[in-house]
Amino acid sequence: MAITLLITDKDLAVQGDPLSGWSSLDVTLKFNEPAAGSVTLPAWPEVMAQLQPGNRLVVIRDGDIWCAGPMEQPTDYSWDVDSTNGVGEVVVNFSDDLATIAGYITWPEPALAWAGQHGDTWREFDTVNAETIIRTLVNENAGPGARTERRIPNLVLDTVATAGTTTSLRTRFEPVLDACRLAAASGGDIGFRTRQDADQILFGCYTPRDLSATARFSTGLGNLRSVSFSRSAPTSTHALVAGTETEGSSIRTFVEVSDTTAAGEWWRVEKYVDGGAENDDTGELTAAGTADIADGAAPVSLSTVTVDTEELQAGRDYHLGDRVAVALPHGLQVTDVVRAITLHASPDEGEQVASVIGSQDATTDPQTVRLIRTLGRRLGRLETRGTPHVP
Repeated sequence: MAITLLITDKDLAVQGDPLSGWSSLDVTLKFNEPAAGSVTLPAWPEVMAQLQPGNRLVVIRDGDIWCAGPMEQPTDYSWDVDSTNGVGEVVVNFSDDLATIAGYITWPEPALAWAGQHGDTWREFDTVNAETIIRTLVNENAGPGARTERRIPNLVLDTVATAGTTTSLRTRFEPVLDACRLAAASGGDIGFRTRQDADQILFGCYTPRDLSATARFSTGLGNLRSVSFSRSAPTSTHALVAGTETEGSSIRTFVEVSDTTAAGEWWRVEKYVDGGAENDDTGELTAAGTADIADGAAPVSLSTVTVDTEELQAGRDYHLGDRVAVALPHGLQVTDVVRAITLHASPDEGEQVASVIGSQDATTDPQTVRLIRTLGRRLGRLETRGTPHVP
C-alpha cells in the first residue's frame, strides 16, 4: 500500500509535508456526483496548521491522484485523558473538486450581473450535444468563461472527449450539477468529472465503457469478498408528459415516453410528468419523459466488496460509469454500471476496495433521492413559468 496525503491551498500549492500518522482513510468516488472522504489524524501542531478553511486534501494512491478537492470539515477535533498521543485526534471530511462546482446555480444570463438578470429569461439549449451543454454550463457559471467573481481558481476545461448524443435542456436557478446530470442522462448516459493536473483543475466529460466481457468479479477469480444483490419493480414504465398551457389557448401538448421492455417484463406503470415547456419542438418534453423513465427504472442494487488483483484494479482497469460483470455465487451473472468506488485504508489492515454497481440510486436512499429531485424540478418549473426569453 502506497498512499500519500497532501494539503494544498486554493491555488493548488502544497502547504507542508505529507500528512503522517493517519489511522483510517475512507474515500468514496461517485459517478457524476461529488466524492465523499474522511481521514483520521493525530492533532499534531504541524498537522493542525495545514487544516485551514479553503484548503484542499489530495489523496495519492500508488503515485496517481485518487481524489483531490476541498475540505468541507477541516477540523473535527477530540481529546480525552486516555489519548495515547497526548494531543488528541482530528477527523477531516473532504470531497473532490466537483463539490466546489456543486455550490453554483445556473444563471439564465451568465454574462450579466445578478441584479441584471431578467425575470422571464431561461438558459436554453435546443438539440445540442450533451457534452457541449455540460461543458458550457460549467464554463459560463464557474469556469474561465464565468464572470470574474464567480470563477473557481485554477478551474479549466479538459480536452473535448466527443462524448454523448444530442439533447435539449432549459434551465434557470438550478444547481449546476443537477442540470449537468440531466443532460448527461438524456444525452447518452455520459460521465463528467474533475481531475487535478499539476496546477490546474480540469473539468471534462467522458464516455463510459462496456467492460462486462473483461472486467469480471467472482469468487473463482479471487477478487470478490462479499456481495449483496436486490432487484425491484420499476416505478415508471410510461411517462405521460404534459406541456404547459399556452396563455389564451386551450391547446396543450402531450407526449408519451415508454420503456416497453420493462413493461413487458414487469407490468405497465404510468407516471404523470410536468414537462415544463409548451411544446416538444426542441425535444424538451421527450427529454423530461426520458429522465423520468430513467429515475423509475427497475432498480438493480448490487453492492460488492472487491479485491484489487494484478489482473483487475479499480482506477486502472475500470472506472466510474463503466459497465462490469459480477458472477453471483448461485450462478447468476449481473452486468451493470459502476456507480461508486470506495477505498478504505489503514496502516494495520491495508487497503480494501468496495464497488457499488447498479441503478442510478443504488448508492443512496431511492425514495429520498427521488423526492428531492422531483421537488426541485417542480419548484424550478413554478419559478420559471411564463414565456421564456433566451439571451
